[in-house]
Amino acid sequence: MGAARKHHNPQSTLLAARLKARIARDGPLSVAAFMEACLADTGAGYYTSRQPIGEAGDFITAPEVSQMFGELLGLWAVAVWQSMGEPRPVVVAELGPGRGTLMADSLRAWRSVPDFHAAVRIALVETSPVLREAQQVGMHEAIAPVQWYGAIEDVPPGPLIVIANEFVDALPVRQLVWRDGVWRERCVTIGRTGGFAFCEGREVWSEGLRQAAHALRAPEGSILEVRPAAAALIAALATRAREAPLAALFVDYGHTETACGDTLQAVSRHQFADPLAAPGEVDLTAHVDFAALKDVGLAHGLAAYGPMPQGEFLLKLGLEARRDRLYEKATPEQKAELASGASRLVDPQAMGLLFKALALTSPGLAPPPPFGEI
Repeated sequence: MGAARKHHNPQSTLLAARLKARIARDGPLSVAAFMEACLADTGAGYYTSRQPIGEAGDFITAPEVSQMFGELLGLWAVAVWQSMGEPRPVVVAELGPGRGTLMADSLRAWRSVPDFHAAVRIALVETSPVLREAQQVGMHEAIAPVQWYGAIEDVPPGPLIVIANEFVDALPVRQLVWRDGVWRERCVTIGRTGGFAFCEGREVWSEGLRQAAHALRAPEGSILEVRPAAAALIAALATRAREAPLAALFVDYGHTETACGDTLQAVSRHQFADPLAAPGEVDLTAHVDFAALKDVGLAHGLAAYGPMPQGEFLLKLGLEARRDRLYEKATPEQKAELASGASRLVDPQAMGLLFKALALTSPGLAPPPPFGEI
């Protein structure tokens, strides 16, 4: 495990103290509640108090790896808009836009499609003031109208295309432990040495679990992860889909089928860290259960496509053709960078297999590319 940052934010030290006081007063916190506080606490939360993305931050996302990622997803949105009958206006909303890199690259691609460029309105759904500021810098030359919102429910009604890249993995995750024939909430408490430690809490009633969880033959001590916030997000999208055409694309890392396993992880300075050691100082995420996302979408009446490995998804969208096109005006150094970025996005040993794409749409829309291909 890598070490957390050496120079702690005083606010994060106060966050740890507040969490310990909360535990002393109310008892152990669920993993989800701990994760929510560490990431979203006002002033001291990881995402609310810092710029985490890039070489100088803690992690790199696909849009930062290569401009081709955002360009291809932008053109994916154009194809979806065309399948909707080219409504005007149409909102493209990005959930958790990071530094705004993906949307800036999409805008570049949209310049080649004037009709779409004239129709599109951009909605950036972001709760972090620090990241909003970075996005405003990245969007200052945007020709299309741009607005910021705190939640998808705040985005104005009408035809909607949603892009969520590495968004779901950061939503709080509940961890359940199979113990003596029942599922129990995994929690965070104060350990014997005064730091944070995991413990097991109350029994979780089975009515709240997906059917797939009941079918698991879980060995004693197995951990199952569930994401209520992801289910609530999809329910909100389904509500919108009953009023106007909708398509949502989720690209994230995770597993195709529901399975047991502890995937909670912390990252600091591009290295793994202890998720309990420094609240607010490290990024906390957990793998996405794509089967659960898909099941929730289908249960709410949405059509679902995928999940498809990211490498396959991008190659079918034309990554190699786009790379070769960019080669034409590139210097040798730029060619090497383009080749390296493309490889990292699609290589099964890098991001190509662990990362996956899932699309949810209004019923009746044509399958979005490349899911409709044979």
